[in-house]
Amino acid sequence: MERAVREFLRSEHEGTVSALLRCADTVAEGWADDSTTDRSAVVGPLRRELHESGLLARFPDVLAGAAGAAGFSLRATPVPAPPYVAVTSRGPVLRATVSGGRLVVSFRLFDVVRDGGVRYVRGTSDARTAVSVEYR
Repeated sequence: MERAVREFLRSEHEGTVSALLRCADTVAEGWADDSTTDRSAVVGPLRRELHESGLLARFPDVLAGAAGAAGFSLRATPVPAPPYVAVTSRGPVLRATVSGGRLVVSFRLFDVVRDGGVRYVRGTSDARTAVSVEYR
């Protein structure tokens, strides 16, 4: 099932994932260094970039398509807000309650480094490794 969702995202939303990576690059370019210790320097700018690029509004369709690719139908129509869509310090997370559990699609745009403190760094630039799919 996770493989089917990844394939769906690769084939149907390659442009979406590429645009997400560009948004993350723009956010990281706004930092004074190659990292930041300020969570709000990640989440706020990322949410703004996602909104301005139109990606935030597209996430409900991405989530519905991902659920369909996994063989599920959604109980409700998703909206670009919690609980379906959350913008976290690592990147956007799309969640859907499906029969038997939850489908979670995470876009891992930033990494959290814990080395005596907490730092946020730009994560992978590879569209294949930026996408995480879980069925919980």
